[in-house]
Amino acid sequence: MKNFKSLLVAIVLLVGATSFVNAQSKIAHIDTQTLMEAMPEMKAGQNQLEKLKKTYDTEIKGMAKEFEAKVQQYGSEEGTKTQEENEKRVLEVQGMERNISAYRQQALQDLQKKELDVYQPILDKARAAIQKVARAQGIQYVMDSTTGSGLLLADGKDLLPDVKKELGI
Repeated sequence: MKNFKSLLVAIVLLVGATSFVNAQSKIAHIDTQTLMEAMPEMKAGQNQLEKLKKTYDTEIKGMAKEFEAKVQQYGSEEGTKTQEENEKRVLEVQGMERNISAYRQQALQDLQKKELDVYQPILDKARAAIQKVARAQGIQYVMDSTTGSGLLLADGKDLLPDVKKELGI
């Protein structure tokens, strides 16, 4: 009876240890930033955003040049104009300054919205591929090992090569 209890305890400990080891093997990691940077859609999206940014930069620079030209012109003509005319010019210049600032703010908002519109489908595609590969390999949890994501150690299974293969990159 004593041997039976010892054998039973040994079996329970063995099963518990085996379950613990198996539970640890169900976790993997992937650097999603590296994955997304390798996707061809990402490069196309970055090019699209860069073109839009250049367009906004060109327009803002043009508005700033026009503003500076007006300020210089009005500054040089200030002595030859009446007080009333100079006050109108000051208001005009202030209005131009507000317009430039408002346009800059709108451009930033548009760029942020466009970024989301461009990157979200790419992220969704990457997540779907990660889930497909993880499920096929019986992995229950996948952690993001992107630098700065909070993951300090990534010695477990790295899914990046398998997911790249799934995406054909």
